[in-house]
Amino acid sequence: MATYAIFTDSACDIKPEMLKEWGVGYENLTFRFEGDDKVYTSEDMDITAFYQKMREGGVAKTAAANPEAFIGSFRKILEAGNDILHLGFSSGLSTTYNAARIAALQLAEEFPDRKIVVIDTLAASAGQGLLVYLAVKKQEEGASLEENAEYIKAMVPKLCHWFTVDDLVYLKRGGRVSALTAIAGTMLGIKPVLHVDDEGHLIKVSTAHGRKKAIMALADKYGELADDKENGVVFISNADCIGDVKQLENILKERYGASVDVITDVGSVIGAHSGPGTLALFFVGKNK
Repeated sequence: MATYAIFTDSACDIKPEMLKEWGVGYENLTFRFEGDDKVYTSEDMDITAFYQKMREGGVAKTAAANPEAFIGSFRKILEAGNDILHLGFSSGLSTTYNAARIAALQLAEEFPDRKIVVIDTLAASAGQGLLVYLAVKKQEEGASLEENAEYIKAMVPKLCHWFTVDDLVYLKRGGRVSALTAIAGTMLGIKPVLHVDDEGHLIKVSTAHGRKKAIMALADKYGELADDKENGVVFISNADCIGDVKQLENILKERYGASVDVITDVGSVIGAHSGPGTLALFFVGKNK
């Protein structure tokens, strides 16, 4: 039986060194700032510097990975005699998953004896990263490619994403809130609470008055939805707001006895749309 490699893309917001430790390869998505022709990957600019540039008015534009990039990466794995389990960025937010699917279809003719399974995680940031983590653990337990793929497909509708942002202007740029809502929200200190729905789209669920209440709302959702409050896997990602991470982490510990497994940065591709101050909580629930 052939061995298989787990592969993903940089929208998973797991640091490269951690992915390397897990034995996971990845394809980079890119971004650039308006007025600057230079194209960056998340590894080309320090994340703190990225968010500082955004705070100073820089507008980042992102680009999906294309099929040719995936073909190049996948081919190396296949030529080494390995099959591939690819977990891709939500099709509800990017064309990156479809690019990987197209690459897999093209390579199937070139490598008829190899298998490439491409899964739409319907997830983003460390939610996608959490699914990658679960796939790695399943592989370590001895699961075959097919067994692991079925396991991850079953976990996709249970993967909860709950997050809040600090400044509505970035969601306004992406068309997630109206200009009037952004202006009023900023004046009144209103913080939206959002999640990724069953189709992998970003939707606004509620609002909280002030940052502290928004953080409490994330913890409330954990208590409402988490499948295993005390022992479940929990990831938190943040856009240059580590103090808020610690606050949320403490609430989860005090209320539910929960431990946070991974704390990571909201990467440049996701952060370009949500902005500095984004705080996100990911866990396995009864449903999304």
